[in-house]
Amino acid sequence: MAKYTKEDIFRMANEENVKFIRLQFTDILGTIKNVEIPISQLEKALDNKMMFDGSSIEGFVRIEESDMYLYPDLDTWVIFPWTAEKGKVARLICDIYNPDGTPFEGDPRANLKRILKEMEELGFTNFNLGPEPEFFLFKLNEKEEPTLELNDNGGYFDLAPTDLGENCRRDIVLELEEMGFEIEASHHEVAPGQHEIDFKYADAVTACDNIQTFKLVVKTIARKHGLHATFMPKPLFGVNGSGMHCNLSLFTGDKNAFFDPTGNLELSDTARHFIAGVLKHAPAFTAVTNPTVNSYKRLVPGYEAPCYVAWSARNRSPLIRIPASRGLSTRVEVRSVDPSANPYLAMAVLLKAGLDGIKNKLTAPAPVDRNIYVMSKEERLAEGIEDLPATLAQALDNLKSDEVIVSALGNHIFEHFVEAKEIEWDMFRTQVHPWEREQYMTMY
Repeated sequence: MAKYTKEDIFRMANEENVKFIRLQFTDILGTIKNVEIPISQLEKALDNKMMFDGSSIEGFVRIEESDMYLYPDLDTWVIFPWTAEKGKVARLICDIYNPDGTPFEGDPRANLKRILKEMEELGFTNFNLGPEPEFFLFKLNEKEEPTLELNDNGGYFDLAPTDLGENCRRDIVLELEEMGFEIEASHHEVAPGQHEIDFKYADAVTACDNIQTFKLVVKTIARKHGLHATFMPKPLFGVNGSGMHCNLSLFTGDKNAFFDPTGNLELSDTARHFIAGVLKHAPAFTAVTNPTVNSYKRLVPGYEAPCYVAWSARNRSPLIRIPASRGLSTRVEVRSVDPSANPYLAMAVLLKAGLDGIKNKLTAPAPVDRNIYVMSKEERLAEGIEDLPATLAQALDNLKSDEVIVSALGNHIFEHFVEAKEIEWDMFRTQVHPWEREQYMTMY
């Protein structure tokens, strides 16, 4: 990641004819927000003097305590390549601060930094994340509204002409590379209209910034191709949903703390304790890593998404898989996370869960190398394999009873997150859906 000074930013803005700057941040639900300023206000922004009304943002503050300040992270300076025609637009990702100069406890990005400090107190220097976000491309109608018509009938790793999203995906990759992303792979996913673009791992905060930037670029470039990109976890019944597998690793200096060449599977005790912590707290953190009603339509057997709390080095049906790479690339892949998650909150709860396992030296169960999807419930119980929550309501109940995961969010975020999600669940629960009319209208 580039390191910039104020002088660097003034120089680049001038050289690249930047006319506007978006001061971006993320609300509790993971939605990107921004305050756009003209270039004349850049100096004020870089001096941390830009104020906004926090009471209008989901889960931030009450109206009587609304003044909040945007503190730009200079290293997140990026110019959006597609804005070149009428004077370029750049962005800076910001942390949110109170008027007294203290970090705002409802800021998801600042909250992740708080958990990273706990990691450092345990002697680790870095928490790396390599995300694998998936998305669908749907055609737009004549009013430029999303339809349910997919733009191709391709399958896993298919090529054009079957994969009609290839040109759109290629343009997305080119835009991302121009913005400094190191793209490792891009390909068609299993379901028609489904795609994946993998970019290089980074430290947790940078990786979460990258996920938010990635979503923005994907949606923007898809529109230019007459398509709508969605990160909804399960937009269509009967096909695979979209996940965001998270490859996690802890470092001490330049040493991967998960690697031990003498250990079983070449995994260290630290890695096994981390795995144990993630498994222990999975029923609770699922409310955060899979935060929508729709998320639980993906976490069902038969579509490659995990719905069981187990781990394996070679099996893709459990919650956690250990990819084959070792040495510096040793990592824990958590497969349940979906791209509707707020990445900053998802990383906070995953890290907190793993650190709890390390602090308390929790013992990981034996790996499960069988296909869990074909095991009976009795076989799963005999192996000690728990199910992930089946609904958002169940996940929220689990969250509320897990003190470790609640503390990973902090009281402010926890209370506002649960309140918003309980409203979401209640709206879904009380709505009459087309399926019900199809089933019952003529039967009764």
